[in-house]
Amino acid sequence: MKAAARIKTNKLGEVERVYRILRDLLKTAKLPPGEFLSEIDLAARCGTSRTPVREACTRLMQDGWLSRIRRKGFMVTPISVRDIIDMYEYRKLLECFSAEKVSETATEELIGELRAIVSPENSSSAVLPDILQANVEFHRRLSELAGNQRVIAELNLTLDYVTRLDTLCTQTVPGWIGHGDILRAIQTRQPAKARRAMQVHIDDSRDKMVQLFGR
Repeated sequence: MKAAARIKTNKLGEVERVYRILRDLLKTAKLPPGEFLSEIDLAARCGTSRTPVREACTRLMQDGWLSRIRRKGFMVTPISVRDIIDMYEYRKLLECFSAEKVSETATEELIGELRAIVSPENSSSAVLPDILQANVEFHRRLSELAGNQRVIAELNLTLDYVTRLDTLCTQTVPGWIGHGDILRAIQTRQPAKARRAMQVHIDDSRDKMVQLFGR
C-alpha cells in the first residue's frame, strides 16, 4: 500500500513538474500560437516520458492553452481577436473592482510598494522581461490587496494569458502602457477615478493587441 501510494505521489509530482514547464513555455511564447506539439519532442524537452506529458497537456487543454488534434496530439491554441476582446472585458470586471477597492483602503506604505513594483517601466536600463514581470506583479498584488479570494484566483490564470500577449505584442508594436494614472488615483483616494484609470489602461492594452492580431 505504501509503495503504491508513493508511486502515485511521484507520478502526480512529475505531471505537475511537466505542466509547470510547459505552461511557462506557453506564457513566454516559446511555444507560439498555432504550433503543433509532438509528445515525443516535449518528453525529450522536459526530460520525462510521454505519459506525464500527455496528462500535463490535457490539463493545459482544459485551461485553454492547447487544442487536441485528433490522432496527432496537441496544438497551441491560436489567438483570435474575439478571444482577446473577451479576455480584456473579463479583466475589466476583475481589475476595476480591485483598483476601486484598494483606493479606499491603501496606506502610504502599500502605495509605495506598488510604485516599487512598477519602477522598471520608468527605468531606461530595464529589459523587457523585467517590465513584463513587473506588470504581472502589479496587477496580481493589486488584486491581493483588494482581498477578494475569488478575484485573485480568477485573475491569476488570466494574467498568464496576458503575459503571453504582452510578450508577443511588445516585440512588434512599440510603446508600453504604464500604470501612473492608476497609482495617482489610488494615492489620492479617489475610487471612481481609480476604476476609470484601470478601465482606460485595460482598453488601451486591448487595442494594442487587436492592432497586432487583427492584421
